[in-house]
Amino acid sequence: MTRRRVAIIGAGMAGASLAAELAATDDVLLLEAEAHPGFHATGRSAAFWSETYGGPLVQPLTSASGPFLHAPPADFASQGFLRTRGELLLARDRAVLAAMAAEFATSGVPIEWRDPHGVVEGLRGPWHALWSPGCADIDVGALHAAYLAQARRSGVALRCDARLTGGRRAGGQWRLETVTGEDVVADIVVNAAGAWADEVAVLLGAAPQGIRPYRRTVVQVRVDPPASPDLPLVMDAAGGFYFKPEPGGRLWLTPHDETPDRPHDVAAEEIDVALAIDRFEAAVDWRVEAVERRWAGLRSFAPDRLPVYGFDAWVPGFFWCAGQGGFGIQTAPAAARLCAALLGVGNVPQGVDAAVYSPHRLSE
Repeated sequence: MTRRRVAIIGAGMAGASLAAELAATDDVLLLEAEAHPGFHATGRSAAFWSETYGGPLVQPLTSASGPFLHAPPADFASQGFLRTRGELLLARDRAVLAAMAAEFATSGVPIEWRDPHGVVEGLRGPWHALWSPGCADIDVGALHAAYLAQARRSGVALRCDARLTGGRRAGGQWRLETVTGEDVVADIVVNAAGAWADEVAVLLGAAPQGIRPYRRTVVQVRVDPPASPDLPLVMDAAGGFYFKPEPGGRLWLTPHDETPDRPHDVAAEEIDVALAIDRFEAAVDWRVEAVERRWAGLRSFAPDRLPVYGFDAWVPGFFWCAGQGGFGIQTAPAAARLCAALLGVGNVPQGVDAAVYSPHRLSE
């Protein structure tokens, strides 16, 4: 069987995981615009795995990724990438949580009502809560490194500082141009460029899918009283904030912002840092003593907020692997297997409907 040449644009979690899946059957080249992989969304993740996060249409990918993340094959990693923490979903309005519970009623995701004041001390005022016991921290750096290592062992070539500048398809093949001057020939191009996905599409003659980047801010804060290491992920189901504990009594805190932005090396803005602290101190009777770190990342969404996985409707040999929003890390194993299956390698993960994520839905 003739091995195909597959060029994957972007070596973040999406590109690295797919490269590892394809390497046994295809000659794969990873083209990364930055000096090292994972510089943008992958390296700035809030690092948790939650089956409720992203909604019921994303949940099948998250759930299908769980077994791999908990217990990867021995030849991939020596230990799992998850540490169970639990998730407390809060709302002032009980109806918000009731609607969420109904959405996941037939999913198999364990969710139960819980008194939030018995879980988080110092909550201000009345809150209702759902408890999701399976939520876990993800070791994002270790997972990304493991995918890159697996890809490298299987013969995948990685080119960093190799931003795509153009390309064309002729005679059934792609000829890609990068800032390095290297002439890349490929049978298939995979667009795993994150916030730059639509820009890559336009460069290669495909119609943009309306994938828009949004800024998300995270701060590490020192609080009084210090946060217990056993605190769960605490999330406002109405989208106002979430926080999780870090070593030394610190918290990672976000105002759950989604500010439309452009593809670039995004940074936290003071107004969003202030908003995070204001919402936090309105929810709990704790005081923020210091902001020790602040950063921002870009979450990229298609118009319907679902990932885009599959061959382009109009441009042959152009494959989409983009629009993962804020759940690209937690769904990476299943998403990589799904994309590999759509590329003719392996099977679609059980319980996942590939048609839900097809780019054709955005082109009709």
